[in-house]
Amino acid sequence: MIIGILKIILYAFLAYIIFLIFRFFRALNKASKPPRASKGASGIMVKDEFCNTYLPKENAIRQVYEGKEYYFCSSECRQKFLEQKKSQ
Repeated sequence: MIIGILKIILYAFLAYIIFLIFRFFRALNKASKPPRASKGASGIMVKDEFCNTYLPKENAIRQVYEGKEYYFCSSECRQKFLEQKKSQ
């Protein structure tokens, strides 16, 4: 009876060791792969016409003004740009 319990404990311990080894190699495999680019990222940077910062096109606020496209980092920059254009 005692030997049976010891065998169960030994098998559980071995299964746990195998699980830890498997988890280690799986994490090692994930670390060696290059990160995938997100699906929405185009890699195109655009310039905010008001504060002159660059940001990814998919994150920019787009505004068409007098037939030309402008991009902004925030609605505040967009609003200030429009006010500046109207006062000119």
